[in-house]
Amino acid sequence: MKLHFPTLATACSLVSIFLANPSSAADAKKKPDAKKNEKAAAGTGDAEMALKGFKPAPGVKLELFAAEPLVVNPVAFTIDDRGRFFVAESYRQSKGIEDNRGHAEWLLHDLAARTVEDRLAYIKKFAGDKIGKFTQFEDRVTLVEDKDGDGKADNSKVFAGGFNEILDGTGASVITRGNDVYYTCIPHVWLLRDPKGTGEASERIKLSSGYGVHFALRGHDMHGLRFGPDGKLYWSIGDRGFHVVTKEGKTLDNVDTGAVLRCDPDGSNLEIFATGLRNPQQLIFDKYGNLFTGDNNSDAGDKARWVYVVEGGDTGWRMAYQYRPDRGAFNRE
Repeated sequence: MKLHFPTLATACSLVSIFLANPSSAADAKKKPDAKKNEKAAAGTGDAEMALKGFKPAPGVKLELFAAEPLVVNPVAFTIDDRGRFFVAESYRQSKGIEDNRGHAEWLLHDLAARTVEDRLAYIKKFAGDKIGKFTQFEDRVTLVEDKDGDGKADNSKVFAGGFNEILDGTGASVITRGNDVYYTCIPHVWLLRDPKGTGEASERIKLSSGYGVHFALRGHDMHGLRFGPDGKLYWSIGDRGFHVVTKEGKTLDNVDTGAVLRCDPDGSNLEIFATGLRNPQQLIFDKYGNLFTGDNNSDAGDKARWVYVVEGGDTGWRMAYQYRPDRGAFNRE
């Protein structure tokens, strides 16, 4: 079989599916459709139409790689060294993954929270007998493949599902290294393995836990998994904050700002790299080893920031600024 290694154009086309084909919450309750691979062509129409709305830079060609039902609600994806796509899919937006803008009743409790256990306590207090809402839907990692090598996906299956605990956030980043798949889903950083080669992760290891002390605003999750030039695993988290005890017993407490963290591939030597971010997204290293990220604006007339992330640096944001009309000292400066 000739392997097709996806290009930048292919990757761009997969992102376009997310824009074209959002899935309804009702669909998210359903178990994966065993026959969906037989219906792969059915979802391509809207996706092909969406491609026509893109204006690529000169020299860039966009091609459709995968559409519903092979991939649904993608948030992030990565490609392994065999040309397989691992796609983080989210089905829990507003259906367990909540937002302070829709829950004024718990805002003060959220601001006061210092650990994820504090957040769990007030969820139970305010949800009462509706607590089941928080576990009704799941996020998951889907394996999408081009088995015949023609440049288009023709098969998909759930690689790891069931991320629907009360405290779970959006599964917002995924990266592979060899046979290991790393996945971030508040409150955990996961290592997923498929030692039997079945296409389904039979091993799930929590590398670290304690992320997402606050609900804050939806989408302020863990993003940007990336291996740095030092061989360490890096990722970002928004201002939902974290209170984590490392494998070595050290407490990392950063509950009111976004940050960048790093650890060894096995989860050891976890440390905070930089703080003071609001909602950093992807991470990128330049050829000199300098680290950069895009940091979202706060919806107050301020602009999103392109940040040079300096080790030990603090770029000024605090979660509570979000609830001041002018966003506090962050914007006044």
